[in-house]
Amino acid sequence: MKPKIAIVGAGPAGLACAEVLSQYGQYDISIYEQKPSAARKFLMAGKTGLNISHHEDLVSFIARYDHAKQLSPMIEKCHAQDIQAWMQGLGISSYVGSSGRIFPNEMKAAPLLRAWLRRLQGQGVAFFYRHQITQMQQHRLHILNTSTGQTHIQDFAAIVLACGAVSWSQLGSDGLWQNWLNTEHITPFQASNVGVLVDWSPFMQNYFGQPLKRIQAWVDDEPKQFGEMVVSHYGLEGGLVYRCNRALRQQLNANEPMQMWLDLLPDVSQEHIVDKLLQGKKLSLNTLWQKVGLDKTKIALLRDIVAKVDWHDAAKMAQHIKQLHLTIVGFRPIDEAISCAGGIQFTALDENLMLKDSAHIFACGEMLDWDAPTGGYLLTACLATGRWVGEGVHRVLDRTHPA
Repeated sequence: MKPKIAIVGAGPAGLACAEVLSQYGQYDISIYEQKPSAARKFLMAGKTGLNISHHEDLVSFIARYDHAKQLSPMIEKCHAQDIQAWMQGLGISSYVGSSGRIFPNEMKAAPLLRAWLRRLQGQGVAFFYRHQITQMQQHRLHILNTSTGQTHIQDFAAIVLACGAVSWSQLGSDGLWQNWLNTEHITPFQASNVGVLVDWSPFMQNYFGQPLKRIQAWVDDEPKQFGEMVVSHYGLEGGLVYRCNRALRQQLNANEPMQMWLDLLPDVSQEHIVDKLLQGKKLSLNTLWQKVGLDKTKIALLRDIVAKVDWHDAAKMAQHIKQLHLTIVGFRPIDEAISCAGGIQFTALDENLMLKDSAHIFACGEMLDWDAPTGGYLLTACLATGRWVGEGVHRVLDRTHPA
């Protein structure tokens, strides 16, 4: 009989693991998914355009991760070009956008997922939807069929946990798997790639939903990041904010005030701004600030944050425009986060991503303790760790259950 392998979770990491293992043709592979269908978070992420990876030199790409050393060998074996070739093998062409982000030509996730699932089913992978794992005891799983209410217990040669983290729990990542493991080996989850809280005055209400375009943002001595963010009723959101999340979390974890800085006109020098402000003393403030290059949303931000006593001081206003100080008072709830920092620590795993204290139990994807910004890095790491675990399971079982 073929060794039985259980993969818990039908997201990208679990599917990538199943794909590797199914190519050997010597395993009985079952994927258990508690939701009615596969990869719901993957589909949700692809609603506005599936950014699956990033066309960037490998050294810079890997440096985007907070645990770059641990992830490096995995991503080297499953980098952006590998992912594009894999997509092409599924009949999905891709392109590189102006920002370097990689998208399928159709932009959507659904065609890619359908082709992927067809191939996996053709390779003998069995899918069990509406099946929830309620207990895990070494090689044994207690599996609840939520459609019938019946539970059965089954032993496996290997169990791969690909359960996700704790964001977007309504799509399946509820974090209940933490009850099955030694919590001493799990770094507590924190929201990542999520909006931040700012105490706006009522004056800002008319600007909620408006973008702050072509600005730079930074935290402490971190490199300046260029992009845009959106003013929200609770504070700020968008890709530029997300790229500052990690540094802000470090301040929070160190019990320091969370502070972020903005350059509202990164293409204009501070000296040039001073000159412009001095030349327009007879103009209204709004007209003067517009002539400097500020749009209405940036002007509103200055009016809300900068003390009135500085508004007519050219030198001080130029400094505020180039180094606007923002006090961040918190993050949006973790369930709203695109991803999470935290998870199973790499020190609790061996080179195959097998738990050191639980033989033949493996983990991959967002369950692991790593973090990255948006831009294709999240999906790439899920695919890379899933493929790495697939090979690791094969190496382990090939020793104990040779074909």
